Amino acid sequence: MAKHGRRALGWVKRDDRLFTLDIFLIDGPISEKFAKKNRVVCRTIKMRGDQTLEDLHNTIFHAFNREEQHMYEFQVGGKGPMDPKARRYVLPGAMNAPYSEKKPDGDITRTTIGSIGLKKDDAFGYWFDFGDDWWHQINVVDIKETAPPGEYPRISKRVGQSPPQHMDCEGEN
Repeated sequence: MAKHGRRALGWVKRDDRLFTLDIFLIDGPISEKFAKKNRVVCRTIKMRGDQTLEDLHNTIFHAFNREEQHMYEFQVGGKGPMDPKARRYVLPGAMNAPYSEKKPDGDITRTTIGSIGLKKDDAFGYWFDFGDDWWHQINVVDIKETAPPGEYPRISKRVGQSPPQHMDCEGEN
C-alpha cells in the first residue's frame, strides 16, 4: 500500500506530529567479540503520529539490516521485557491466539504511534524473532507538533554496526 494510502482511505486519523525515537538493541544472540566492538547499537527514527507500529517495525527491520522476517510485538507501559502489565501490540494473526494469557491490546497494522499515549522521555519495548529474542528499547526523544515536509518514517542516525541476524550464518561476528 502506498505510504499515504491508509490516510487517504480514511483508515487512520491524521496526526502530523513528529516522533523522534531512539531504538537501542539491548539483547540478542551477539558474540562477545561483536559486543566489545559495538558497545552501543542504536538507530534514530523519525515518524509521523499517523504512521503505524507496522511502519515502525519495517523501518527498524531495515535500520538494523535484517534479512529475514519473523514474528514481533511492541510492549508499552511495562517495567521490562515480558511484563504482564504491559500493553501488547501484535501481528493481526496473534490477536486471537489461544495460547496467550491476556488478549493483546492492538493490531500493529491498525495502531498508530500517535494513538498509544506516548510522551517525551517514555520508553517501550520491541521484541523481534521469538526464537532468537532480539530485544530493543525504544526511547521517545522528542515529539514536535508538526512534521516538516518529507518522507517518513526515516532513519536519521546510526550508532554502532548492525549484528548479523543469525550468528551461525556469519560464524564469529
